[in-house]
Amino acid sequence: MSGANLPTLRSHNAALVLELLRVAGERGISRLELAERTGLTPQAVSKITARLRAEGLATEAGHRASTGGKPRTVLRLVPDAGHAIGLYLDRDELTVALVDLAGTVAESRTAPLDFGAPADEVLATAAYAVASVRGGGVGVVPSVRDVDAGSASSVRDVDAGSVSSVRDGGAGAAPVARLAGRPVLGVGVAVPGPLDHRGGVLHRVTGFPQWDGYPLRDALAARTGLPVVVDKDTNAAALGLAVRAADAGDFAYLHLGTGLGAGLVLGGEVHRGARTGAGEFGHQTVQLDGPVCGCGGRGCIEALCLAAVARGDVAEAARVLGTGAANLVGLLDIDRVVLGGRTVAADPDAYVRGVRAVIDERARLGGVDAPVPVTAAGGGDRPVAEGAAQLVLAPLFGRVAGADGG
Repeated sequence: MSGANLPTLRSHNAALVLELLRVAGERGISRLELAERTGLTPQAVSKITARLRAEGLATEAGHRASTGGKPRTVLRLVPDAGHAIGLYLDRDELTVALVDLAGTVAESRTAPLDFGAPADEVLATAAYAVASVRGGGVGVVPSVRDVDAGSASSVRDVDAGSVSSVRDGGAGAAPVARLAGRPVLGVGVAVPGPLDHRGGVLHRVTGFPQWDGYPLRDALAARTGLPVVVDKDTNAAALGLAVRAADAGDFAYLHLGTGLGAGLVLGGEVHRGARTGAGEFGHQTVQLDGPVCGCGGRGCIEALCLAAVARGDVAEAARVLGTGAANLVGLLDIDRVVLGGRTVAADPDAYVRGVRAVIDERARLGGVDAPVPVTAAGGGDRPVAEGAAQLVLAPLFGRVAGADGG
C-alpha cells in the first residue's frame, strides 16, 4: 500500500470490509470484529460501514451479546444491492447467469450457439442473452446505433470506492442497468482461448481462426451499454471456485467440454501469464507422432482426449486427462485438481477415478505419501458463467480479477 493515494486507500479498505461482510453471510459481523480482522481502527471501520450503509451495500442484522457493555450491532452485506451478468460463449452453446453480490445465482439460461457464425450474429445472440436476464426475462437486443460506444467504460473503473456513484448514476460513473429493481454493474464474458484479457481481444480460438483480433469487449459494451470484461473460460471458472472457497490454496481447474483447458490459481490469484497464455493445458504434446490437433500441432492432449470421448471410451479419456494432470502437478506442486465441463459432468465419478489413478501412481513412483486430491466441480458449464460474473464482482471485494489482473 506504500505510495497509494487517499482514494485508492479508501477503496482498498472498503474492499476489505466488504469481503468480510460477504464471508460472514446472513449471520453478519460486528464493527469490532471488522476492526480486529482488518487491522483498521474502530473509527475507520465506523466511517466505512456508515458509507456502505448509506450506499445500500450493508445493513444491520441484529445484535450480538457482548462480554462487557452494551450488545454489539451486527452488520451484513445486502446481496441484491448489485448484480453482475456472467456470459459463457462456448463453441456450440451459450450459458448466461445473473449473480448477486453474495455470489448467488438469481437467474440462468442456456441456449444453442454457433460460434462459427458471422461475428455480428454471435454478438447479437450474446446481447440478447444479457438483456434476457438483465430485465428479468424481457429480452430486447439494443441496436448498435442506439448505444454510444464511448459510454461503456471498462470494468476496472468499478471499484469499492465508486459503488455509490455507480448505483446513483453519478457523474463519471460506469453505466449500470436498473431493470426489474436489479442494479447491474457489468458483464463478464468467458470464451475459449487464446485471447488477450487486458484488451478483451480474441486471438485464434482453436477451430475458429476467424475470430483472431476481434475486439469482443468493446463490441459487446457498445451493444449493451454496460462495462464488459473478457477472459478465458477456464480462468473465469477458476476465479469462481477461488471466490467460493475459504482457503482455496493453489489448484488447477481442468475443463473438458468442446475443448480442453486449465485455469490456474496460484498464491490466491488467477495466474494468466504475461500474454493470457497460461493454462493452455490442452495443447501440451504427449505423443510426438500423434494425430493432428485443431491448433495445428500433433499429439496434443486435447486431440487425444476428445478422440477417446468421441469413441465413447471414457476410461481412456480419463487416463489421457490424468496424464496431463499429473504433468501439471509435477510442474507446479499444486494442492488439488478440480475437474469440470460438460463432458466431465456426464460421468464425473469415472473421470475423477481415472485422473486420480494416474496422479496417485505418479506420486507413488516419486515417493510421495499424500497424493494431490482430485474432485469434480459439478454443474457442467454453469460454473464458467458464474465465474465470468465474478470477473466483475471480485474487484469490489479486493480480488484482482479484471482487465488488470495477472
